[in-house]
Amino acid sequence: MFCSCTSNVSSTYRTDNSAAVKLHSSHIYIMCVSAESGIPAQVVAAIDINTTANQVYRHNFPDTPLWNKTIEGISLDDFNKLSFDMILMSPPCQPFTRMGRQGDVQDPRTKSFLYILDLLPRLSRLPPFILLENVKGFETSSARDLMVQTLKDCGYTFEEIMVSPTSVGIPNSRLRYYLLAKISPENVGIQTSSEVLGAFSRHGESDSSEQPSVMAPTNPGTCQPEEEIQRGHILYKLETTTDAQRKENQNNDLSVRQIQDYLEPQSEINMELYLLPPKTLLRYALLMDIVQPTCRRSTCFTKGYGRYVEGTGSVLQCSEETEMQSVFRGLDQHSEEDKLQRLLKLKLRYFTPREVANLMGFPQSFSFPAQVPTKQQYKVLGNSLNVVVVAKLLRQLVS
Repeated sequence: MFCSCTSNVSSTYRTDNSAAVKLHSSHIYIMCVSAESGIPAQVVAAIDINTTANQVYRHNFPDTPLWNKTIEGISLDDFNKLSFDMILMSPPCQPFTRMGRQGDVQDPRTKSFLYILDLLPRLSRLPPFILLENVKGFETSSARDLMVQTLKDCGYTFEEIMVSPTSVGIPNSRLRYYLLAKISPENVGIQTSSEVLGAFSRHGESDSSEQPSVMAPTNPGTCQPEEEIQRGHILYKLETTTDAQRKENQNNDLSVRQIQDYLEPQSEINMELYLLPPKTLLRYALLMDIVQPTCRRSTCFTKGYGRYVEGTGSVLQCSEETEMQSVFRGLDQHSEEDKLQRLLKLKLRYFTPREVANLMGFPQSFSFPAQVPTKQQYKVLGNSLNVVVVAKLLRQLVS
């Protein structure tokens, strides 16, 4: 996706035209980031081929010109005419996910990203700012190496950081790789690693894998790894003592807000639409990540949320008076009917799209067109990123 904006980003870079490039479907966050960051900007062109994403974008920003075309369909002359000052990139993550084939630059879905890297040095004027986001795993890819080499050749200074929304007090785990690059006529580089990290400093207990970390430029593979999965005694619901301790630590971190702060009023929700059906409960109950309104954690919401259960995001336990352990202990010893009755006591439901949007930092002014189905709403949200995190990084980039 490509957006070109009018912006006054700082006294150093006082310009008339600024742009954001998002090489991924679901570019719905771009204008929200601009508003959240406090950096005035006017998008003069947005480009994507994802029908639903474009539909949502036009609904929220009807005055922005929207081009339904690929990044590769934009010529060098077209880019130069836009005269943009900023590129925001989120290349398709599938070539870099640890659970995927990790095709890296050989994956056809990196074509748009590689096109930008080829085009960047040939622009008539280099954009002063670049911000890139991707999944954990991108930092060790050949695509990342090509990006870094291109930036160096063009004279950019840059920092790389791994950040999760928990670092800004939001109870949702979405650890992502970010690269901030800057080129300055005054030869003033980007903020130092400690300054970037300082914007995300929190005090309190936390899961170490969620803490923000800056990558060493000489050895990108040494960025802070996620904790190794430790085998231990199974308690219930296929959880080990290590799993339970990690979740307890997350819920005790008072620097992170509670889930209930992001929920819609119960009176505004048709609960029946979001309750997990009996077949899903019986088949996936032991695999679900279940949270309560008072929890200070939730797992990453993906585009498969609402269609699949395992690994797509947390579900909410609405019956707080029911003890989860009492439901799951010895569950496999009961008949199917008894299992179902026990599980139904928890009143498990999916988070609504509005609640997912809240956990991803979208403002209350953001909404979906009435004709977009719920599953498509989940899909574009799962393809997006956390608005608050990117807005904070954007402020660091232009300061």
